[in-house]
Amino acid sequence: MKMNDIRIGTVGGTLCSIWASLSLGDILQTVVMAAIGTVVSFLTSRLLGRCRKK
Repeated sequence: MKMNDIRIGTVGGTLCSIWASLSLGDILQTVVMAAIGTVVSFLTSRLLGRCRKK
């Protein structure tokens, strides 16, 4: 067996075990929290940019 085959098998097994433990609710919560974090980060940087110009 080649080292590449072992790596592919290991990654495949890891992904399958992670996929089985995640639920749709967890994925949706992660997406919503990432979107909120992005918006807050953007607004904060814009606000700080305006404060520095004054």
